[in-house]
Amino acid sequence: MPEPRHILALAGPAQSEPMSLIAQMAPILVVFAIFYFILILPMKNKQKKVDAMQKSLKAGDKVVVSPGILGTVVAVEDAALVVRIAEQTKIKVLRSAVAGLQGQPTETEKK
Repeated sequence: MPEPRHILALAGPAQSEPMSLIAQMAPILVVFAIFYFILILPMKNKQKKVDAMQKSLKAGDKVVVSPGILGTVVAVEDAALVVRIAEQTKIKVLRSAVAGLQGQPTETEKK
């Protein structure tokens, strides 16, 4: 009786069918889709909300400037705002430096 090793050797190498291109790319596409829906899409939505808030700022709004400075908008210019941070202290900041409105919970506080 022949040994199983000899039978397998006589059968030759296993011939497998090459995977199609779609089957090879499927795991990569699945990982990309997961990253898109978990990371990219929420960041885009958050940025749209921040942009809308920055465009709608008006005099009298109480804001938080990016490094954590609290103040009140005194004047609105095209790309900048004049913010009063103390009785006699006003600073000019870009609209993009405004992180949010005072009193509104930030994203980290909502969780």
